[in-house]
Amino acid sequence: MPADSAPTKFLFVTGGVTSSLGKGIVSASLGRLLEARGLRVTIQKFDPYINVDAGTMNPYEHGEVYVTDDGAETDLDLGHYERYLGVPMSQANNVTTGRVYSGVIAKERAGAYLGKTVQVVPHVIDEIKGWMRRLAETGDYDVIITEVGGTAGDIESLPYLEAIRQLSLEEGRENTALIHLTLVPYLAAAGELKTKPTQHSVKTLQSYGLQPDVLVARTEHPLPEDVRRKIGLFCNVSSEAVIEALDAESIYEVPLLLREQKFEEVVLKRLQLTAPLDVDPTPDLEDWVDFLRRLKNPEGKVTVALVGKYVEHQDAYKSISESFLLAGAKNGVQVEVRSVLSDDVIEANVAETLDGVSGVLVAPGFGDRGIDGKIEAVRWARERGVPFFGICLGMQVATIEFARNVAGLEDAHSTEFEPDSPAPVISMMAEQKTVTDKGGTMRLGAYTCALGEDTLAREVYGGAEAVEERHRHRYEVNNDLRYKLREAGLVFSGMNPSRDLVEIIELPRPDAGGDGAPASELAHPWFVGVQFHPEYRSRVREPHPLFVHFVAAAVAHAQAGGTLDEPKAPSRTRKVRRATARVLAEE
Repeated sequence: MPADSAPTKFLFVTGGVTSSLGKGIVSASLGRLLEARGLRVTIQKFDPYINVDAGTMNPYEHGEVYVTDDGAETDLDLGHYERYLGVPMSQANNVTTGRVYSGVIAKERAGAYLGKTVQVVPHVIDEIKGWMRRLAETGDYDVIITEVGGTAGDIESLPYLEAIRQLSLEEGRENTALIHLTLVPYLAAAGELKTKPTQHSVKTLQSYGLQPDVLVARTEHPLPEDVRRKIGLFCNVSSEAVIEALDAESIYEVPLLLREQKFEEVVLKRLQLTAPLDVDPTPDLEDWVDFLRRLKNPEGKVTVALVGKYVEHQDAYKSISESFLLAGAKNGVQVEVRSVLSDDVIEANVAETLDGVSGVLVAPGFGDRGIDGKIEAVRWARERGVPFFGICLGMQVATIEFARNVAGLEDAHSTEFEPDSPAPVISMMAEQKTVTDKGGTMRLGAYTCALGEDTLAREVYGGAEAVEERHRHRYEVNNDLRYKLREAGLVFSGMNPSRDLVEIIELPRPDAGGDGAPASELAHPWFVGVQFHPEYRSRVREPHPLFVHFVAAAVAHAQAGGTLDEPKAPSRTRKVRRATARVLAEE
């Protein structure tokens, strides 16, 4: 590990040819490989859009909004960073053009530029460089990986490329490196891999004064050695620094596939971190390999329904999907997620729609579209004893369903959807009633949740008396009606102690009576709703306990009903599977 006085190393990851090549996964994978060698690593994302943050963007437009402990509403790539590294991200880990310009304008209004004409160069570029250095100034990291959104040549990305050029000069070549991810397409008609798109992308970077040190080639077919040499020759990069990024069966294979090509060794050499005293000579990936073995060798398959408003977009519930995958590996099973659009669910078809599932998760969301479908899904799971998990809005609709069908409050609703409801069991938080701005004004970030004794919640969290979880909401369980719900049998098993806000609800378990006492008529094997977002805290090395226990309950339900299926066979190419198998075998 580098000495405390050693300068922080800056790694920049850019993309070319097309978007969605996987810069975030490559960045997270490299971070995990460097971390495995004893280095302290973090990753930041620079997004070129003018929104100040991702908080006001529609999930169909942007995918999931990921929330950090300190309340930043960020790009979903930060979820990958945290899942791979296990290191918490912060406000400084995701910066947008809107945030950059907001900072520059605020300084201009405060007179910080001493009467100068404020321009992109130097003022905007200096603001970007300041954000690039902010994490280094903490002294907590040996390496900072910076992913730049978009592709080389985008107008929006030009200020970031100029900032990289300047910072590389100021920090010194030995302290900075540039990794460029490009596409090497295969033309079936010609039977050839084509390198020209990569060559043009690199030439674009060179025209901005940037020379990549490492090229990561995204491809569906292995790169022959002569193609690597050609790419290296025409892009001014050594052939060993041309890294093949084949499509993988799982994103969690990528660190091992990149390690097989000595990706991190090339980077360490470039940053002059190859001496034995600097880093561990061999990476410690034992826990990752163990996880991947469990992931790729499940003993069975269990099906759960994900009921939500945005299921048509594959990234809208990204952290939930990944949490299921990680919890499945922990339980030794493959979790098949059946996406259910809540708009389509009605009383007449809910049984058919959810038939065969061993668990129901009702997802977060905003607005009244699809709410009735979510309520029907909750009722179906509650009445049939199917494991149920509600997150944020999912917990709120579970409260509404209980109020209507158990507590006798037939007109129960949320004031978000029915402002004049006579039984507003869910209502806007008091401090939110005067808020007019939408961006960054919700209850965001980590808050304490005290867990009740003898509850399922405390059992799930291993007996802990209190935990911290991340929030993103404006509405809450109405304390004025809370006691009516409690009298009807709803258990409030998690509370925020400082504000007396409901954080977790659950139903009594069949064994809740104890000492032979009869079980409650409401007894349910696993019924939990949480106001917070546990999916934001799932990690490869530590899946969130709520997801782990929910999947375990779904497995138990499937086993009891004889519906635990055989796992599905891998679907990707044999070449990729063999590459992973070689790495696993070496361990």
